Amino acid sequence: MRMSVVAVGQKMPIWVREACDEYLKRMPREHPVQLIEVKPASRTDSRPVERLLEEERERIQERIPNDSVVIALDERGTLWTTRELAQQINSLSQATRDIVFLIGGPDGLHADLKQHAHQQFGLSRLTLPHGMARVVLCEQLYRAISVLNNHPYHRD
Repeated sequence: MRMSVVAVGQKMPIWVREACDEYLKRMPREHPVQLIEVKPASRTDSRPVERLLEEERERIQERIPNDSVVIALDERGTLWTTRELAQQINSLSQATRDIVFLIGGPDGLHADLKQHAHQQFGLSRLTLPHGMARVVLCEQLYRAISVLNNHPYHRD
């Protein structure tokens, strides 16, 4: 099973890159996670938000492998505990080769991406900055895999 995080935004602060890199390099070989950055739509002109989201949707869709299970991050999505996330990953890994988590840009994800996602997952009811959402997701993926591997990283 492969997992990917497809995230809109390319020029993240160094603390975001370093934190994500740290958690991703800790992942065991049998559960690698790839971070794929997608160029955001230019917000320097007066195009409507819907058009910006469509442009980002197209870029995101190009990065999703066929037959992947897609989990869209959304503040209104289902909130899982770390153990529930681990259970989701475990059950999904039995049914597919690829799990893809989507993180939207400044205006979120296009409605089609959320609608066609297999699940919508919320990290928090709070609106998180994109960089923070990346770090939290990478850390939680590492923690969930640690739970599945009976690693003592996660403590109840």
